[in-house]
Amino acid sequence: MAGRRRKTTDNPSATGPAGSPAEGLLPADFDLADLYGAHGSEDDEDLDDAAVLVPPVRLLPETELAAAALEVPLLARAVRLARWATPERPVDELGDLLEPDREAAARFLGLAPAEGEVAEEAVLEAMRAWSLAGDLELVLLLTAEDGRRVAAPSDELAPVEKGDPEAVLELWLTAADIVAEVAVEIEPLDDEPETGGDADEERAEELVAQFEEVQEEASELLDEALQVLYEATAFTEPGQETMPLGVLAALLVVPEGEEPDEEMLGDITDVMVALDPMLADLAEIGLVEYQPIDPELFDEEEEGEGAVREPAEAGEPLDEAEAARFGLVRLTPLGQYGIRQWLLEDGFDAPLVGEYATGDAAALLQGVAEAGNVLPEQEIRAWLAEREPLPAARELLAASRGADRIAPLRRMLCQLALNELGGAAEPAAREVLEDPELGGGARAWLVSRGATDVPAPERVMVLWTMVDTFAGQLLENEGDAAVLRELIAGLPVTDNPASFFGELWRVEHPFTAEVLEAVGELHVDRGVAKEARKAAFKARSRG
Repeated sequence: MAGRRRKTTDNPSATGPAGSPAEGLLPADFDLADLYGAHGSEDDEDLDDAAVLVPPVRLLPETELAAAALEVPLLARAVRLARWATPERPVDELGDLLEPDREAAARFLGLAPAEGEVAEEAVLEAMRAWSLAGDLELVLLLTAEDGRRVAAPSDELAPVEKGDPEAVLELWLTAADIVAEVAVEIEPLDDEPETGGDADEERAEELVAQFEEVQEEASELLDEALQVLYEATAFTEPGQETMPLGVLAALLVVPEGEEPDEEMLGDITDVMVALDPMLADLAEIGLVEYQPIDPELFDEEEEGEGAVREPAEAGEPLDEAEAARFGLVRLTPLGQYGIRQWLLEDGFDAPLVGEYATGDAAALLQGVAEAGNVLPEQEIRAWLAEREPLPAARELLAASRGADRIAPLRRMLCQLALNELGGAAEPAAREVLEDPELGGGARAWLVSRGATDVPAPERVMVLWTMVDTFAGQLLENEGDAAVLRELIAGLPVTDNPASFFGELWRVEHPFTAEVLEAVGELHVDRGVAKEARKAAFKARSRG
């Protein structure tokens, strides 16, 4: 499945691992170690040169996440039953409630009427909640003085009931772990062996191996699906995160740029059917919102009227309601939090939007410029949201000065910030028109906004700004020859390239030689490329 890519909607500064453009391989295409930047031994020759990084996400405040966790029905029932056990409840050796209390628990949870018969489904649901309470250690198994086995609330319960965010989220995350493990427990289709005899023993071992293989495959599939959903929350506008199950399955199956063939369509269907019960399980703990595949689609398949297929297979566009019958899934804010915590626990990089927006302008620009895993526009917006526009513009412009190796990229990011500020930044831009490092960019920005009273810059400033701008692009798009070649083609090389580069190599800028070398390597005109290489040699010699 390698080779699929998804373009981001963020600014081109949203670089990949090597400063590549805002385009990232789908998480499902990689093992976790490759995806999230956790590398093994340096001697491992199979590792890529650079890790593929998961994009930053924006989480709700922990107080809101904790409140949402306590509203998850399955977890809420487990908490209520744990307190219901006060001071103690008799249980069997496995910790399950005894028969009389099972119906009482169902009634207590409102799953059954106060009087009359209690449905078996209500009892099963109550027992699921009780089992979860035990797994979460909200109730503890004890031995009474008379030898009876009893269960009583633990000390873990009180902070959860009080809504302590840390306690609640830790509890929910543990519950999500448990549910996710159960979700992938898919039994093999083979029959169980009969007992007795060496043949039966060998068959039992085969079935165990088969079970482990099937469960591992299911776990990997669910991981890949959750990775794609996690990435979608970073690049999708709020409210647009819901994904058709068929689209999710196709992202896991079909390589980019290819139309699904018959085999792939079958694989998409298989993936949809495999994910359907697993996502339904995760929905019960609030990790996803999920509308499952309409069961009637299976009946239609059996009757020969159709099949459980990705909607695009039908050959005709479906309306929204019909398409929803094939399943819809959305990662919830709790799900975002949970997946990120799992990644952090495993030692992977899973940043948050706004991590570089807590300091001053220098920290913002330098941090974003040096980071390989960041969405620049979102960081800039988060930083600007806490500041007055004009002072912020002045601070950003001041922070973008410098002759260090990252300075050109800082100035490019400053331009992005000015675009976000709009007209409010114009006075600050006009204040730096004569600045040798900022004047050229400020003039270009003002002109792009329609200003007609901006004085033309001197030739020295024009050339310096040209080198600086191209240096920023080199830093931004390092290693992407196609992007750099397109930029190079736009250089204002005259009919006399020797004259143009004769000026350019004299520019006092730390990236002059590297810019000229890039032009010499990638320009499609051999004559222009030759002059650029000669100029690069002169720039190096001068240094």
